[in-house]
Amino acid sequence: MATPLHQLEAHELLAGYKTRAFSPVEVTQAVLAHIERWEPHIAATYLLRPDAAITQARAAEARWLKGQPCGALDGVPVTIKDNIATQGDPTPLGTRAVPLTPATADAPPAARLREAGAVIVCKTTMPDYGMLSSGLSTFHKTSRNPWDLALTPGGSSAGAGAAAAAGYGPLHLGTDIGGSIRLPAAWCGIVGLKPSLGRVPIDPPYMGRAAGPMARSVQDAALMMQVLAQPDARDSMALPPQAIDWSLAWRADKPLKGVRIGLWLDAGCGLAVEPAISAAVQHAAHLFEAQGALVTPLAPFMTPALLAGLDHFWRMRSLLDLDALTAESRASVLPVIRDWAESARAMSGADVFRAYSATHATRVATQQAMQPFDYVISPVSPNAPAPFDWPSPTNDPLRGLEHIGFTVPFNMGEQPAISVNCGYMDSPGTPGAALPIGLQIAGQRFDDLGVLQMARAFEQLRGPQRKVPHPP
Repeated sequence: MATPLHQLEAHELLAGYKTRAFSPVEVTQAVLAHIERWEPHIAATYLLRPDAAITQARAAEARWLKGQPCGALDGVPVTIKDNIATQGDPTPLGTRAVPLTPATADAPPAARLREAGAVIVCKTTMPDYGMLSSGLSTFHKTSRNPWDLALTPGGSSAGAGAAAAAGYGPLHLGTDIGGSIRLPAAWCGIVGLKPSLGRVPIDPPYMGRAAGPMARSVQDAALMMQVLAQPDARDSMALPPQAIDWSLAWRADKPLKGVRIGLWLDAGCGLAVEPAISAAVQHAAHLFEAQGALVTPLAPFMTPALLAGLDHFWRMRSLLDLDALTAESRASVLPVIRDWAESARAMSGADVFRAYSATHATRVATQQAMQPFDYVISPVSPNAPAPFDWPSPTNDPLRGLEHIGFTVPFNMGEQPAISVNCGYMDSPGTPGAALPIGLQIAGQRFDDLGVLQMARAFEQLRGPQRKVPHPP
Protein backbone atom coordinates (compact mmCIF):
# COMPACT_ATOMS: atom_id res chain seq x y z
CA MET A 1 0.00 0.00 0.00
CA ALA A 2 1.42 3.36 -1.03
CA THR A 3 2.31 5.82 1.71
CA PRO A 4 -0.17 8.75 1.80
CA LEU A 5 1.34 11.93 0.39
CA HIS A 6 1.07 13.82 3.68
CA GLN A 7 3.22 11.15 5.37
CA LEU A 8 6.09 11.23 2.89
CA GLU A 9 9.36 12.68 4.10
CA ALA A 10 10.91 15.70 2.40
CA HIS A 11 13.57 13.76 0.52
CA GLU A 12 10.86 11.40 -0.77
CA LEU A 13 8.77 14.33 -1.97
CA LEU A 14 11.71 15.83 -3.85
CA ALA A 15 12.39 12.49 -5.55
CA GLY A 16 8.73 12.25 -6.52
CA TYR A 17 8.67 15.76 -7.94
CA LYS A 18 11.72 14.98 -10.03
CA THR A 19 10.10 11.89 -11.58
CA ARG A 20 6.67 13.57 -11.75
CA ALA A 21 5.12 10.80 -9.68
CA PHE A 22 3.12 13.56 -7.98
CA SER A 23 3.21 17.34 -7.80
CA PRO A 24 3.65 20.01 -5.11
CA VAL A 25 -0.01 20.92 -5.57
CA GLU A 26 -1.16 17.35 -4.92
CA VAL A 27 1.07 17.11 -1.86
CA THR A 28 -0.04 20.45 -0.44
CA GLN A 29 -3.69 19.54 -0.97
CA ALA A 30 -3.12 16.23 0.85
CA VAL A 31 -1.40 18.00 3.75
CA LEU A 32 -4.19 20.58 4.02
CA ALA A 33 -6.84 17.85 4.01
CA HIS A 34 -4.97 16.00 6.76
CA ILE A 35 -4.68 19.20 8.81
CA GLU A 36 -8.43 19.68 8.48
CA ARG A 37 -8.98 16.25 10.04
CA TRP A 38 -6.47 16.66 12.89
CA GLU A 39 -6.56 20.34 13.74
CA PRO A 40 -9.81 20.46 15.77
CA HIS A 41 -8.20 17.97 18.16
CA ILE A 42 -4.62 19.26 18.54
CA ALA A 43 -4.79 23.02 17.73
CA ALA A 44 -1.27 23.25 16.29
CA THR A 45 -1.68 25.97 13.67
CA TYR A 46 -1.60 29.76 13.46
CA LEU A 47 -2.27 31.66 10.22
CA LEU A 48 -3.40 28.57 8.34
CA ARG A 49 -4.16 29.95 4.87
CA PRO A 50 -4.93 27.15 2.39
CA ASP A 51 -5.30 29.43 -0.62
CA ALA A 52 -1.88 31.02 -0.06
CA ALA A 53 -0.30 27.58 0.36
CA ILE A 54 -1.84 26.32 -2.88
CA THR A 55 -0.61 29.43 -4.71
CA GLN A 56 2.95 28.71 -3.55
CA ALA A 57 2.56 25.06 -4.54
CA ARG A 58 1.39 25.99 -8.04
CA ALA A 59 4.46 28.15 -8.52
CA ALA A 60 6.68 25.27 -7.36
CA GLU A 61 4.86 22.86 -9.66
CA ALA A 62 5.50 25.12 -12.64
CA ARG A 63 9.21 25.24 -11.83
CA TRP A 64 9.43 21.46 -11.53
CA LEU A 65 7.61 20.99 -14.84
CA LYS A 66 10.33 23.12 -16.44
CA GLY A 67 13.00 21.11 -14.64
CA GLN A 68 14.09 24.25 -12.85
CA PRO A 69 13.44 23.96 -9.07
CA CYS A 70 14.49 27.17 -7.34
CA GLY A 71 16.08 25.58 -4.29
CA ALA A 72 16.69 22.52 -2.16
CA LEU A 73 13.12 22.45 -0.75
CA ASP A 74 11.10 23.55 -3.76
CA GLY A 75 7.49 22.49 -3.22
CA VAL A 76 8.05 20.88 0.19
CA PRO A 77 5.44 21.88 2.82
CA VAL A 78 6.83 23.51 5.96
CA THR A 79 5.48 25.20 9.07
CA ILE A 80 7.14 28.04 10.97
CA LYS A 81 6.81 28.80 14.69
CA ASP A 82 4.83 31.89 15.69
CA ASN A 83 7.93 33.72 17.01
CA ILE A 84 9.86 33.51 13.72
CA ALA A 85 8.78 36.63 11.82
CA THR A 86 7.23 36.24 8.38
CA GLN A 87 6.81 39.35 6.26
CA GLY A 88 3.39 40.96 6.49
CA ASP A 89 2.24 38.79 9.39
CA PRO A 90 1.91 39.70 13.06
CA THR A 91 4.18 37.90 15.53
CA PRO A 92 2.12 37.56 18.73
CA LEU A 93 4.62 35.40 20.66
CA GLY A 94 1.73 33.32 21.92
CA THR A 95 0.24 36.10 24.03
CA ARG A 96 -2.60 38.61 23.80
CA ALA A 97 -0.26 41.21 25.35
CA VAL A 98 1.71 41.81 22.13
CA PRO A 99 0.33 44.23 19.49
CA LEU A 100 -0.50 42.51 16.22
CA THR A 101 1.91 44.53 14.10
CA PRO A 102 2.81 43.04 10.68
CA ALA A 103 6.48 42.11 10.36
CA THR A 104 8.40 44.18 7.83
CA ALA A 105 10.60 41.28 6.71
CA ASP A 106 11.11 37.54 7.05
CA ALA A 107 13.41 36.58 9.90
CA PRO A 108 16.53 34.77 8.63
CA PRO A 109 15.22 31.17 8.97
CA ALA A 110 11.92 32.05 7.29
CA ALA A 111 13.79 33.87 4.52
CA ARG A 112 16.00 30.84 3.86
CA LEU A 113 12.99 28.51 3.65
CA ARG A 114 11.16 30.84 1.29
CA GLU A 115 14.25 31.25 -0.93
CA ALA A 116 14.57 27.45 -1.11
CA GLY A 117 11.03 27.19 -2.50
CA ALA A 118 9.38 25.66 0.57
CA VAL A 119 5.60 25.92 0.69
CA ILE A 120 4.77 27.72 3.94
CA VAL A 121 1.54 26.00 4.94
CA CYS A 122 1.04 27.85 8.23
CA LYS A 123 2.72 29.05 11.37
CA THR A 124 2.51 27.07 14.60
CA THR A 125 1.45 27.80 18.14
CA MET A 126 3.48 28.56 21.25
CA PRO A 127 2.75 29.54 24.88
CA ASP A 128 2.88 33.12 26.14
CA TYR A 129 6.35 34.52 25.39
CA GLY A 130 7.63 30.96 24.89
CA MET A 131 8.22 30.64 28.61
CA LEU A 132 6.38 27.35 29.23
CA SER A 133 6.92 23.71 28.29
CA SER A 134 3.35 23.42 27.06
CA GLY A 135 0.98 24.98 24.56
CA LEU A 136 -0.88 27.03 27.16
CA SER A 137 -1.50 30.41 25.55
CA THR A 138 -3.71 33.46 25.91
CA PHE A 139 -3.59 34.01 22.12
CA HIS A 140 -3.71 30.51 20.61
CA LYS A 141 -5.94 27.59 21.42
CA THR A 142 -4.14 25.14 23.70
CA SER A 143 -2.21 22.59 21.66
CA ARG A 144 -2.41 18.90 22.52
CA ASN A 145 -0.26 15.83 21.97
CA PRO A 146 -1.38 13.60 19.05
CA TRP A 147 -0.26 10.51 20.98
CA ASP A 148 -2.64 11.30 23.84
CA LEU A 149 -4.97 14.29 23.58
CA ALA A 150 -5.12 14.54 27.37
CA LEU A 151 -1.45 15.55 27.43
CA THR A 152 0.70 18.46 26.31
CA PRO A 153 2.92 18.22 23.23
CA GLY A 154 5.53 20.16 25.20
CA GLY A 155 6.86 23.62 24.45
CA SER A 156 7.60 26.17 23.67
CA SER A 157 7.58 24.80 20.09
CA ALA A 158 4.25 23.23 20.98
CA GLY A 159 2.42 23.48 17.69
CA ALA A 160 5.52 22.48 15.72
CA GLY A 161 5.93 19.27 17.73
CA ALA A 162 2.26 18.36 17.46
CA ALA A 163 2.16 19.21 13.75
CA ALA A 164 5.24 17.13 12.95
CA ALA A 165 3.90 14.10 14.81
CA ALA A 166 0.44 14.40 13.29
CA GLY A 167 1.71 14.65 9.72
CA TYR A 168 1.25 18.32 8.85
CA GLY A 169 3.95 17.91 6.20
CA PRO A 170 7.53 16.80 6.76
CA LEU A 171 9.38 19.93 7.93
CA HIS A 172 8.78 22.27 10.87
CA LEU A 173 10.82 25.16 12.23
CA GLY A 174 11.13 25.60 16.01
CA THR A 175 13.22 27.61 18.46
CA ASP A 176 15.00 26.52 21.63
CA ILE A 177 16.48 28.49 24.55
CA GLY A 178 16.27 25.82 27.25
CA GLY A 179 14.79 22.77 25.52
CA SER A 180 11.94 24.20 23.44
CA ILE A 181 12.73 22.14 20.34
CA ARG A 182 13.94 18.97 22.04
CA LEU A 183 11.21 18.65 24.69
CA PRO A 184 8.25 18.63 22.26
CA ALA A 185 10.30 16.45 19.91
CA ALA A 186 10.79 13.93 22.72
CA TRP A 187 7.20 13.98 23.88
CA CYS A 188 5.83 13.79 20.32
CA GLY A 189 8.22 11.08 19.08
CA ILE A 190 9.93 13.12 16.36
CA VAL A 191 13.42 14.46 15.62
CA GLY A 192 14.35 17.91 16.91
CA LEU A 193 17.78 19.52 16.56
CA LYS A 194 19.02 22.47 18.59
CA PRO A 195 22.05 23.52 16.54
CA SER A 196 25.23 25.09 17.87
CA LEU A 197 24.58 28.70 18.80
CA GLY A 198 24.87 30.78 15.64
CA ARG A 199 24.79 27.86 13.19
CA VAL A 200 21.32 28.96 12.05
CA PRO A 201 21.15 32.77 11.96
CA ILE A 202 18.14 34.23 13.74
CA ASP A 203 16.79 37.70 14.47
CA PRO A 204 16.69 38.76 17.20
CA PRO A 205 19.62 36.68 18.53
CA TYR A 206 19.93 36.03 22.25
CA MET A 207 22.19 34.07 24.56
CA GLY A 208 21.36 30.37 24.24
CA ARG A 209 18.60 30.89 21.66
CA ALA A 210 18.66 28.72 18.55
CA ALA A 211 16.33 27.94 15.67
CA GLY A 212 16.31 24.47 14.23
CA PRO A 213 14.50 21.69 12.38
CA MET A 214 11.76 19.44 13.68
CA ALA A 215 10.97 16.48 11.43
CA ARG A 216 10.08 12.81 11.38
CA SER A 217 13.57 11.66 10.35
CA VAL A 218 17.16 12.71 10.85
CA GLN A 219 17.65 12.78 7.08
CA ASP A 220 14.94 15.43 6.77
CA ALA A 221 16.41 17.43 9.65
CA ALA A 222 19.75 17.43 7.83
CA LEU A 223 18.08 18.49 4.59
CA MET A 224 16.49 21.42 6.41
CA MET A 225 19.85 22.36 7.96
CA GLN A 226 21.31 22.58 4.44
CA VAL A 227 18.92 25.48 3.88
CA LEU A 228 18.83 27.06 7.34
CA ALA A 229 22.60 27.19 7.94
CA GLN A 230 23.21 29.94 5.42
CA PRO A 231 24.72 33.31 6.42
CA ASP A 232 22.64 36.33 7.38
CA ALA A 233 24.22 39.58 8.55
CA ARG A 234 21.31 40.35 10.88
CA ASP A 235 22.52 37.81 13.45
CA SER A 236 25.37 39.35 15.44
CA MET A 237 26.03 35.95 17.06
CA ALA A 238 26.15 33.94 13.82
CA LEU A 239 29.02 31.53 13.18
CA PRO A 240 31.31 32.15 10.19
CA PRO A 241 29.90 30.58 7.02
CA GLN A 242 31.14 27.01 6.61
CA ALA A 243 30.77 24.51 3.78
CA ILE A 244 29.20 21.43 5.38
CA ASP A 245 28.14 18.26 3.57
CA TRP A 246 24.81 17.54 5.22
CA SER A 247 24.33 14.28 3.27
CA LEU A 248 24.78 12.24 6.51
CA ALA A 249 26.73 9.34 5.03
CA TRP A 250 28.49 7.74 8.01
CA ARG A 251 31.93 7.58 6.40
CA ALA A 252 33.93 4.36 6.35
CA ASP A 253 36.75 6.21 8.08
CA LYS A 254 34.46 7.25 10.92
CA PRO A 255 32.71 4.12 12.22
CA LEU A 256 30.98 3.88 15.59
CA LYS A 257 33.82 1.71 16.84
CA GLY A 258 35.91 3.74 19.25
CA VAL A 259 33.51 6.70 19.48
CA ARG A 260 33.59 7.96 23.08
CA ILE A 261 30.09 8.34 24.52
CA GLY A 262 29.19 9.68 27.95
CA LEU A 263 26.03 8.14 29.42
CA TRP A 264 24.35 10.82 31.52
CA LEU A 265 21.39 9.47 33.50
CA ASP A 266 21.23 11.90 36.44
CA ALA A 267 21.12 15.60 35.63
CA GLY A 268 22.02 16.57 39.20
CA CYS A 269 18.99 18.82 39.57
CA GLY A 270 15.27 18.94 38.98
CA LEU A 271 12.85 16.05 38.65
CA ALA A 272 13.99 12.46 39.07
CA VAL A 273 14.19 10.39 35.88
CA GLU A 274 11.24 8.04 35.50
CA PRO A 275 12.31 4.36 35.36
CA ALA A 276 10.94 3.69 31.86
CA ILE A 277 12.87 6.66 30.47
CA SER A 278 16.10 5.60 32.16
CA ALA A 279 15.70 2.06 30.84
CA ALA A 280 15.12 3.29 27.27
CA VAL A 281 18.23 5.50 27.34
CA GLN A 282 20.33 2.66 28.78
CA HIS A 283 19.08 0.40 26.00
CA ALA A 284 20.22 3.01 23.47
CA ALA A 285 23.64 2.99 25.13
CA HIS A 286 23.81 -0.80 24.78
CA LEU A 287 23.01 -0.51 21.05
CA PHE A 288 25.88 1.91 20.55
CA GLU A 289 28.16 -0.26 22.69
CA ALA A 290 27.35 -3.31 20.58
CA GLN A 291 28.71 -1.38 17.57
CA GLY A 292 32.03 -0.76 19.31
CA ALA A 293 31.37 2.62 20.87
CA LEU A 294 33.06 3.25 24.23
CA VAL A 295 30.27 4.10 26.66
CA THR A 296 31.24 5.56 30.04
CA PRO A 297 28.90 6.81 32.80
CA LEU A 298 28.92 10.59 33.17
CA ALA A 299 28.41 11.92 36.70
CA PRO A 300 25.86 14.71 37.31
CA PHE A 301 27.30 18.13 36.47
CA MET A 302 24.27 20.37 36.83
CA THR A 303 23.29 21.47 40.34
CA PRO A 304 20.12 22.86 41.93
CA ALA A 305 21.97 26.17 42.39
CA LEU A 306 22.83 26.42 38.68
CA LEU A 307 19.26 25.66 37.61
CA ALA A 308 17.89 28.12 40.17
CA GLY A 309 20.25 30.80 38.89
CA LEU A 310 19.06 30.38 35.32
CA ASP A 311 15.47 30.38 36.55
CA HIS A 312 15.91 33.59 38.55
CA PHE A 313 17.74 35.36 35.71
CA TRP A 314 14.86 34.57 33.33
CA ARG A 315 12.34 35.68 35.96
CA MET A 316 13.93 39.12 36.08
CA ARG A 317 14.14 39.30 32.29
CA SER A 318 10.43 38.48 32.08
CA LEU A 319 9.55 40.93 34.84
CA LEU A 320 11.18 43.75 32.89
CA ASP A 321 9.29 42.69 29.75
CA LEU A 322 5.98 42.71 31.66
CA ASP A 323 6.70 46.02 33.37
CA ALA A 324 7.14 47.61 29.94
CA LEU A 325 3.52 46.76 29.08
CA THR A 326 0.43 48.82 29.77
CA ALA A 327 -1.61 47.69 32.76
CA GLU A 328 -4.26 46.26 30.44
CA SER A 329 -1.75 44.29 28.37
CA ARG A 330 0.05 43.04 31.46
CA ALA A 331 -3.22 41.73 32.87
CA SER A 332 -3.76 39.71 29.68
CA VAL A 333 -0.61 37.61 30.18
CA LEU A 334 -1.06 34.13 31.63
CA PRO A 335 -1.29 34.39 35.44
CA VAL A 336 1.32 31.63 35.87
CA ILE A 337 3.87 33.73 33.96
CA ARG A 338 2.94 36.90 35.83
CA ASP A 339 3.34 35.12 39.18
CA TRP A 340 6.68 33.63 38.12
CA ALA A 341 8.05 36.95 36.93
CA GLU A 342 6.67 38.92 39.89
CA SER A 343 8.61 36.68 42.27
CA ALA A 344 11.78 38.46 41.05
CA ARG A 345 10.68 41.92 42.14
CA ALA A 346 12.49 41.73 45.50
CA MET A 347 15.80 40.69 43.92
CA SER A 348 18.73 43.01 44.61
CA GLY A 349 21.38 43.97 42.06
CA ALA A 350 23.68 41.40 43.63
CA ASP A 351 20.95 38.76 43.32
CA VAL A 352 20.54 39.51 39.63
CA PHE A 353 24.29 39.37 39.03
CA ARG A 354 24.57 36.01 40.80
CA ALA A 355 21.63 34.69 38.76
CA TYR A 356 23.20 35.89 35.52
CA SER A 357 26.52 34.34 36.53
CA ALA A 358 24.84 30.94 36.52
CA THR A 359 24.66 31.15 32.73
CA HIS A 360 28.45 31.23 32.44
CA ALA A 361 28.96 28.74 35.26
CA THR A 362 26.63 26.32 33.44
CA ARG A 363 28.61 26.83 30.25
CA VAL A 364 31.89 26.03 32.03
CA ALA A 365 30.44 22.98 33.79
CA THR A 366 29.01 21.63 30.53
CA GLN A 367 32.25 22.08 28.60
CA GLN A 368 34.29 20.42 31.35
CA ALA A 369 31.88 17.49 31.62
CA MET A 370 32.04 16.87 27.87
CA GLN A 371 35.81 17.07 27.46
CA PRO A 372 36.45 13.30 27.71
CA PHE A 373 33.75 12.47 25.16
CA ASP A 374 32.85 12.83 21.53
CA TYR A 375 29.15 12.70 22.37
CA VAL A 376 26.93 12.58 25.44
CA ILE A 377 23.62 10.70 25.48
CA SER A 378 20.89 11.25 28.04
CA PRO A 379 17.16 11.56 28.47
CA VAL A 380 15.70 14.68 26.89
CA SER A 381 13.20 14.99 29.70
CA PRO A 382 13.14 13.11 33.00
CA ASN A 383 9.36 12.77 32.86
CA ALA A 384 6.38 12.00 30.65
CA PRO A 385 4.38 14.96 29.29
CA ALA A 386 2.02 16.70 31.70
CA PRO A 387 -1.74 17.25 31.25
CA PHE A 388 -2.41 19.52 28.29
CA ASP A 389 -3.67 22.38 30.46
CA TRP A 390 -0.70 22.46 32.85
CA PRO A 391 1.96 25.10 32.20
CA SER A 392 4.79 22.73 33.16
CA PRO A 393 5.30 19.21 34.55
CA THR A 394 5.15 20.47 38.16
CA ASN A 395 2.09 22.71 37.63
CA ASP A 396 3.84 25.15 39.97
CA PRO A 397 4.85 28.62 38.68
CA LEU A 398 7.87 28.71 41.01
CA ARG A 399 9.10 25.26 39.93
CA GLY A 400 8.52 25.60 36.21
CA LEU A 401 12.01 24.57 35.06
CA GLU A 402 12.48 21.35 37.03
CA HIS A 403 12.38 19.26 33.85
CA ILE A 404 15.08 21.04 31.78
CA GLY A 405 18.17 19.84 33.65
CA PHE A 406 19.24 17.67 30.70
CA THR A 407 18.52 20.20 27.95
CA VAL A 408 19.45 23.69 29.18
CA PRO A 409 23.20 23.01 29.70
CA PHE A 410 23.66 22.72 25.94
CA ASN A 411 21.95 26.07 25.37
CA MET A 412 24.29 27.81 27.76
CA GLY A 413 27.30 25.80 26.51
CA GLU A 414 26.31 26.34 22.85
CA GLN A 415 26.74 22.65 21.89
CA PRO A 416 24.46 21.00 19.31
CA ALA A 417 21.94 18.55 20.77
CA ILE A 418 19.24 16.46 19.15
CA SER A 419 16.22 14.49 20.31
CA VAL A 420 15.44 11.20 18.57
CA ASN A 421 12.88 8.64 19.65
CA CYS A 422 14.31 5.68 21.59
CA GLY A 423 11.32 3.80 22.98
CA TYR A 424 7.83 3.97 24.45
CA MET A 425 6.19 4.12 27.85
CA ASP A 426 2.67 3.90 29.24
CA SER A 427 0.79 7.17 29.17
CA PRO A 428 -0.16 8.71 32.51
CA GLY A 429 -3.10 10.41 30.78
CA THR A 430 -4.97 7.56 29.09
CA PRO A 431 -4.81 3.87 30.12
CA GLY A 432 -3.47 1.72 27.31
CA ALA A 433 -1.97 4.62 25.37
CA ALA A 434 1.75 4.64 24.58
CA LEU A 435 4.01 7.66 24.62
CA PRO A 436 7.37 8.19 22.89
CA ILE A 437 10.63 8.62 24.83
CA GLY A 438 13.30 11.01 23.60
CA LEU A 439 17.03 10.24 23.55
CA GLN A 440 19.25 13.31 23.58
CA ILE A 441 22.57 13.16 21.71
CA ALA A 442 24.82 16.17 22.35
CA GLY A 443 28.15 16.86 20.70
CA GLN A 444 31.08 19.21 21.00
CA ARG A 445 30.56 22.82 19.95
CA PHE A 446 30.15 23.21 16.18
CA ASP A 447 29.84 19.43 15.56
CA ASP A 448 26.27 19.69 14.27
CA LEU A 449 27.01 17.26 11.46
CA GLY A 450 28.43 14.68 13.86
CA VAL A 451 25.36 14.90 16.08
CA LEU A 452 23.12 14.34 13.07
CA GLN A 453 25.28 11.41 11.96
CA MET A 454 25.08 9.83 15.41
CA ALA A 455 21.32 10.28 15.44
CA ARG A 456 21.06 8.75 11.98
CA ALA A 457 23.18 5.81 13.10
CA PHE A 458 20.85 5.35 16.08
CA GLU A 459 17.77 5.44 13.83
CA GLN A 460 19.24 2.48 11.97
CA LEU A 461 19.95 0.57 15.20
CA ARG A 462 16.76 1.17 17.19
CA GLY A 463 14.31 -1.06 15.32
CA PRO A 464 10.76 -0.47 14.03
CA GLN A 465 8.78 2.51 15.27
CA ARG A 466 5.10 2.76 16.08
CA LYS A 467 2.90 4.82 13.81
CA VAL A 468 1.44 8.00 15.26
CA PRO A 469 -2.26 7.63 16.10
CA HIS A 470 -4.86 8.65 13.51
CA PRO A 471 -7.19 11.60 14.05
CA PRO A 472 -10.14 10.72 16.33
